[in-house]
Amino acid sequence: MTTLKSAIESYISAKDGNRPHLLMDAFAPDASLGMTVKTAAIAFPQETHGRDAIAAVLVSDFALKYENVYTFCVGAMPANGQREFSCDWLVCMTEKTTRAARIGYGRYDWTGDAQLSQIVRLHITIEEMAVLPAQSADSMLRWASCLPYPWCAREALAPHAPNGEFVQRMIAQLSHD
Repeated sequence: MTTLKSAIESYISAKDGNRPHLLMDAFAPDASLGMTVKTAAIAFPQETHGRDAIAAVLVSDFALKYENVYTFCVGAMPANGQREFSCDWLVCMTEKTTRAARIGYGRYDWTGDAQLSQIVRLHITIEEMAVLPAQSADSMLRWASCLPYPWCAREALAPHAPNGEFVQRMIAQLSHD
């Protein structure tokens, strides 16, 4: 049985691995995506309609610019039978052209269909996105690769996290419910 949890996992796998075909398991054909971007460090359209358009924005176009992507849903997982679910997220990645490290966080608000098998609405809030020097990428990616993926408990973030003002401030923000 497909659940909202498995649909979210399909989305994460599609986005992080540049596998747009996996969005067929995640989103309904007529799904919609809303974005609230509170930083100038990254840009997305405010509204996107339809699974193919969502795949272009969140997977194909995204993969042209970024690699080594790790996206974590921070906190509890959705319960079986849950139709609406919100969670914090954390992303670590590198820019393809400059090799700069990027780390950001925000909030996901998911709505599943009546059968709880596909996402009909996703709203992504990007609170902050930092661009760090390329020499930061190794320690950041090593840390990310050791975190539970894609569901990460808040208390798992701090141990072994790279030093740096933004990373530590971000972990402090994500460590609170």
